[in-house]
Formats: sequence, C-alpha cells, structure tokens
Amino acid sequence: MPPNSVRCQPASNDSGHAISADDSLDQLIEATPYIDYEVSSGELFAGAFKIVSTVFPSWDEHDIKFVQCKDGITNQLVRVTHRPTDFSVLVRAFGRKSEILIDRKQEIINLVTLSARGLCPPLYARFRNGLMYGFINGRVSTVEELGQPKTAAWIANKAAKWHKVLLPQDQTTSGKPAAPKQTLWSTMRRWLADVPTQYDDPEQQKKFNARFDVQKLSEEFENLAKVLETLDSPVVFSHNDLLYGNVIYDDEKEEASFIDYEYGGYAFRGFDIGNHFNEFAGFECDYSRYPDKPFQMQWFEWYLTEFNGVAPTHEELEHLYKEVEGFSLASHYYWGLWALIQAKISTIEFDYMSYAALRFDEYERRKRTVFPSSL
Repeated sequence: MPPNSVRCQPASNDSGHAISADDSLDQLIEATPYIDYEVSSGELFAGAFKIVSTVFPSWDEHDIKFVQCKDGITNQLVRVTHRPTDFSVLVRAFGRKSEILIDRKQEIINLVTLSARGLCPPLYARFRNGLMYGFINGRVSTVEELGQPKTAAWIANKAAKWHKVLLPQDQTTSGKPAAPKQTLWSTMRRWLADVPTQYDDPEQQKKFNARFDVQKLSEEFENLAKVLETLDSPVVFSHNDLLYGNVIYDDEKEEASFIDYEYGGYAFRGFDIGNHFNEFAGFECDYSRYPDKPFQMQWFEWYLTEFNGVAPTHEELEHLYKEVEGFSLASHYYWGLWALIQAKISTIEFDYMSYAALRFDEYERRKRTVFPSSL
C-alpha cells in the first residue's frame, strides 16, 4: 500500500489552527519514510537491496532480481523484482549534482499527487540520494511508436489527464481553485545562471568556446519568452520530458502511462506538447521525424476532446497548433541549457556538449520558420 496520499483539505495543527502552505507540503514529503543511506554508483545493486530490504524486510536477497535500466542520462535506475511474488519496484539514485537542475522537493510532491490521482505508482521511500517507487508494468515505447496513430492517441489522452492535475497547494475545499503559476521561465533563468564557462575537459571547453556565448544565450531567451507569452497558452501541470523512454504502453488496457516525474511542474501546455513532438527525433536528433501539421491536428483533436469532454472547434485546433509551434522552440532552449550544465557535472557517459549544440542548432533553424520576423 502507498505510505502516503495527497491531503487536499487545508492542513492544521493539533490546536486546530491552519498551518502555512510550505509547512503543509513539508508534512506531505515527510509522510514518506526516509532511509539514512546513500546508494553508491559503484555498488548500485547492493545499495538497491539495502533500500528495498528496509521497506520490505521479509525479502530475501536470493529471491531478488536486479536489472539496471540503461536509457537514463540524468540518474541511475535499478528495477528490483521479488521473484516469489513477481512484484517490482524502482530504486533511483540521483545523478551527481543533479539538484542544480532538479527541484527534488517538487519531484516528491509530484509523485504523491499523481499517485493519488492514479496517474503514477506509489512512492515507497526516500533515501539520501534518491527515491524508491512503484514499477509500471507494460512495454516501453519506441521512437517510431510516438508517431503511430494508435499509440499517439493513447499519449494524447493521458497528456490531457495530466494537464488537469492540480498540486496540493492549489487545491481548495470550496470555490474556484487557485490559478497555477508557471515555473518554466524561472527554471530556465536559473539554468542560464548555472551554465558554466569553464569545463574540466579541454575538448569540451573547445566546443563550448566555438559555439556558445552565455550573454547572447540570455538575451535571446528573454526575447523568446516575450514572444511566446503573446501566444496565450494555458498553464497546466506538465510532464516536461515526454521522450519515448518515459512512455509505457499497456496493450490490454489500450492506454499509455508516463514515468520519470522529476521535471514535472506547471508550464505552458504548448511547451509540454511541443517538447513531446521534438522527442520524435530521438537522442540522435533526427528532426526530419518532427510531426507534420495534419498529424499534429489529429493529435490535438484527441487531446482536446479528452481535456474538454467535447470535440474541439477548428479555431481551437489552430490556436493550439500555434502554441505548440512556438513553444517547441522553448523546448530546444530548455534542453540545450540542461545539456550545457550536465556537460560539467554529470558522470554518466554521454556527449552532453554535442547534444547541446544539436538542440541550439535546431532552435536557430526552426525559429526562422516559426517566427520569421519576431526573433
């Protein structure tokens, strides 16, 4: 059973007095058991066993199967399966210094909130450098399946459900809920401030010097944000990282589920969808795979019908198309900044600097088509 659940009512202390929203959220986080242990990257399976055996003390190590998931480029992830019950959990050790990029407090709030809505598995435990949570049965998407009508419809329907989620601080017992405030721009400004100008690897430094200027990146971002704010894109609870590896299919139920919630938060709906469409390119950044307008319009119809409960008008479809085209540019900026920071801090073997260059190159190419006179 999940160790905690969302408390939608205003919190109070024993004397009946209301407590602050921050204190209420802290209580929500602290309701998840904490294990004072650090999982070492050099002894990943041993560390994973320490975590699961604390939560499930009856599990014998000889009855457990460990599988390291290799696709992640931020964290180290282990699937731990108890063979006698065929029950699996995930133990995720955070990447080195990844707290520079990710609000770990917000991630826990996301997990607990989504779990209460049936949109993700339960969070079982926290430990010094990671989390343990439930495993979603199903098959991982491929890049190709993101663009196939059947599975794309499942993704669009699930995205609409995510976009209706309210975080605990914005839920009320009466009246209209508080209007969510997007955190996308503040996150990107923080990342801009954290982009290093000096790298330990001389080759990385050479690539950075040849391609990037932090002052110009900052100025370009502010211009982009101003233009995108004119698109009137609603603020919704977004996944913000809907690449193929974070989409799980259940063929029997004919639905998709999303995993990895660390980048989730309030953002513009155009950003979440535009980011997803960019991920049709895969890690190879083959942007010839970016969906054409007819495919997008069909995707929007699935999405808006689920979100609103009625079929959308042509005007609604066109409005969403303009949002997504514009915010797909912000997605390139977002992950380009992310990669510039990861190139300095990450110990995972991945060419983050080259990836950053690919994302900013595509940003420059597409902005001339999307906003030929505004940027």
